[in-house]
Amino acid sequence: MGVRAKKHLGQHFLKEDDIARRIVESLTGHGGYGHLVEVGPGTGALTKHLVGRKDTTLVCYEVDPESVEHLRRQFPDLEIRENDFLHMQPDSITDGPIAVIGNFPYNISTQIVFKILDHRDRFPEMVGMFQKEVADRLCSGPGSRAYGITSVLAQVWYDMELLFEVGPEAFIPPPAVRSAVMRMERNEVTAMPCDETLFRQLVKMAFNQRRKTLHNALKGFRALPNGVPSEFASKRAEQLSVADFITLTVACSA
Repeated sequence: MGVRAKKHLGQHFLKEDDIARRIVESLTGHGGYGHLVEVGPGTGALTKHLVGRKDTTLVCYEVDPESVEHLRRQFPDLEIRENDFLHMQPDSITDGPIAVIGNFPYNISTQIVFKILDHRDRFPEMVGMFQKEVADRLCSGPGSRAYGITSVLAQVWYDMELLFEVGPEAFIPPPAVRSAVMRMERNEVTAMPCDETLFRQLVKMAFNQRRKTLHNALKGFRALPNGVPSEFASKRAEQLSVADFITLTVACSA
């Protein structure tokens, strides 16, 4: 292999080629992008299935110098940026849409999702490997124990789908957790009918005390001086859909 997995970078290299191929084939082309960013290519397990795609230009972001050297030997014509994807600016690649793919380092996977949300009008699709617990959280809907802050904030802008699970034996070294591949596809929402900052504050406050009814969990929320509207007062955060949270935020301005 020629590359040593580094614990501080959260590296677990995918060794199963069938799984790598399946991840790449999970890209749908949603949003009509012509550029594709791979995050943390490592030893090139996904990369070798991406470089031959005729419909996209591939750019890789990798912070590990040893991996970069390996990849440059293996794919001499590939654009590899020895840089952190979390610092990437979409305009440095293209002024059009970009898809993201990767066997993501689990220690920054949620940050990668929030990076995508920050540039949601530029990233129409993402396919990635996550710790299963994180993927469950992002894809879950109301009524699930896994449903929470990140679920709501992501699902405002994206359709989320958990595609398949991957066992520890598929990696070198094997992680101590199960993994899952999920896909995000940009939905039709172009703007929220409420204040976005207020929405995020409300969602976070509601879930920070998720065992309490919203009447109690939001009692100190200044934007609701008259209390939580009766239709939501006796419910808990995990019972509200994204649309319900938007309605509740709109009520803050009423």
